[in-house]
Amino acid sequence: MSIKIEDYYPPATFQRMKAFADKQETPFVVIDTEIIANAYEELGDCFPFARIYYAVKANPAVEIIRLLRDKGSNFDIASRYELDKVMAEGVGPERVSYGNTIKKAKDIRYFYEKGVRLFATDSEADLRNIAKAAPGSKVYVRILTEGTASADWPLSRKFGCQPDMALDLMILARQLGLVPYGLSFHVGSQQRDIDVWDAVIAKVKVIFERLKQEDGIELKMINMGGGFPANYITKTNSLQTYAEEIIRFLKEDFGEELPEIILEPGRSLIANAGILVSEVVLVSRKSRTAVERWVYTDVGKFSGLIETMDEAIKYPIWTEKKGEMEEVVIAGPTCDSADIMYENYKYGLPLNLASGDRLYWLSTGAYTTSYSAVEFNGFPPLKSYYL
Repeated sequence: MSIKIEDYYPPATFQRMKAFADKQETPFVVIDTEIIANAYEELGDCFPFARIYYAVKANPAVEIIRLLRDKGSNFDIASRYELDKVMAEGVGPERVSYGNTIKKAKDIRYFYEKGVRLFATDSEADLRNIAKAAPGSKVYVRILTEGTASADWPLSRKFGCQPDMALDLMILARQLGLVPYGLSFHVGSQQRDIDVWDAVIAKVKVIFERLKQEDGIELKMINMGGGFPANYITKTNSLQTYAEEIIRFLKEDFGEELPEIILEPGRSLIANAGILVSEVVLVSRKSRTAVERWVYTDVGKFSGLIETMDEAIKYPIWTEKKGEMEEVVIAGPTCDSADIMYENYKYGLPLNLASGDRLYWLSTGAYTTSYSAVEFNGFPPLKSYYL
């Protein structure tokens, strides 16, 4: 295949990023923060009534935190370490949600003492911990979502509970002195099937109505998580199309008087802003008659590309080399046989590709630096630069 840069970046933007990148030693990711700012504004324009909570796990760089802080973003936090990082940049606790449903009681207390009052949950044990460690706080219950198989990176099996349990948890929350505030769901990261939102919003509506009619509990908020797409090889609809359809689903179920809506974007805000640059280490074949070449590069699953596991996320890869293309297997540099990024999905790279050539992995701003290993095989974590 041949990648066209203009499908992913304006030419001037790419040239600016490449000019900087070509002075650096590989591997690293370079991120253009202007792209993040534009993506944040576009999301706000598409969902003008929603509150945005940036999912810090996608990329916890202080440069991104500061940018989004100044844009007025809130923050979805998964651990006390993320909380400390965000609050060190002047973000107040009223702009924080503890969105992880798997948390220690002492960490709940830590958030509470820092002033955080909004907590996710999906189990009775966790809810009781919140009641003890963060009394009087607002809680929202995450529900399981069908249809996540159409997402490139499904999320729902580990997190969430069935609707009947969500009802029980909201009733228990009130009994424990907490504020039963809302529901959350996540349709899966890089979700390409917009209709998945329709089904889960309808499920949320039923829970809202049952709690109000049967138990006198009036929920105030829907946290719709993330799932909006980045620009990888597999094309998706535009964000505007997602928004138009999702807003239609919301209004079909809730009318014009919508509950408070929260969005938790990560990938869709920052993936397109990053280019990961690696160097070809070796190009080889496994036998004299082997059809496929193996291209080994100095970045792999353990240095930022873990989302190539099961070849789930297919990054566009560009190189300056031109000419006849041939299918390749692309693998990383470590002494681990799992460090193969693409073998089944047939990437094409030029026949004249050689050691020392550079590969530019596009749309790699999200879940690369934060997934990079500390010192596997002695390789240092993935470097990052912010323009």
